[in-house]
Amino acid sequence: MSTLTLPEPIAAYFAAEHNPEALAHCFTAQAVMTDFGHTYTGVEAIQAFLAEASAKYSATSVPFAIEQEDEFQLVSTKVSGNFPGSPIILSYRFHLERGLIASLEITA
Repeated sequence: MSTLTLPEPIAAYFAAEHNPEALAHCFTAQAVMTDFGHTYTGVEAIQAFLAEASAKYSATSVPFAIEQEDEFQLVSTKVSGNFPGSPIILSYRFHLERGLIASLEITA
């Protein structure tokens, strides 16, 4: 099985999955994250959402494919956890700026 090579901020995001403090360092100050239609703006809002989601769902994300689409990185990820329909395949659409995540949209 080959290892998926992700750009550093994206690799750091997945590595810090259950560590909201570390996750906060992956984003720009004005980052925007959209998760299934709910939008969180700024590092504090994103960090609070991710901490709550981690505690509630104990999800584990395993990225398995990445492709470039214009200025976006699309990462296909298998997500397992304490939620209906687990595991599911989600698409993480990252936009990077200066080595950090400027926007992230998560969709099914």
